[in-house]
Amino acid sequence: MKNILTCLFAVLGLTTACGQQRSALPLCSAKNFENMEVKEFSELITDSNVVILDVRKADEFAEGHIKGAILIDQFQSDFVEQAQAKLPKHKTIAVYCRSGRRSANAAGKLADVGYKCVNLKGGIIAWKEANMPVITSE
Repeated sequence: MKNILTCLFAVLGLTTACGQQRSALPLCSAKNFENMEVKEFSELITDSNVVILDVRKADEFAEGHIKGAILIDQFQSDFVEQAQAKLPKHKTIAVYCRSGRRSANAAGKLADVGYKCVNLKGGIIAWKEANMPVITSE
């Protein structure tokens, strides 16, 4: 009986500790970058201290992207490593995708390794709806 109670308390302790750890992680990632509307984002990317990062797939990028954007597919297993090889840490990274979900995820990952990131709220969809320019080649 003593062994059963000991095991039960150990399991309850681990469950509680794991539950606390899981709930703490999303809070950190959600607050380490800024979301911007199209107008603010378009003004930001004119700054020479800002790098524009498109995190969609290559075929999506080819269909139309913001001029000057660097493409790094957020779904690649080595996304962070590619970003660290291509993006300077001393510049702000202006991240976008199709709708803003992938780029928010990417911005969180990059911010976690020391980048200052800004996410385009609504992604390229919102950008196009605001009649902002996109290009298909550079």
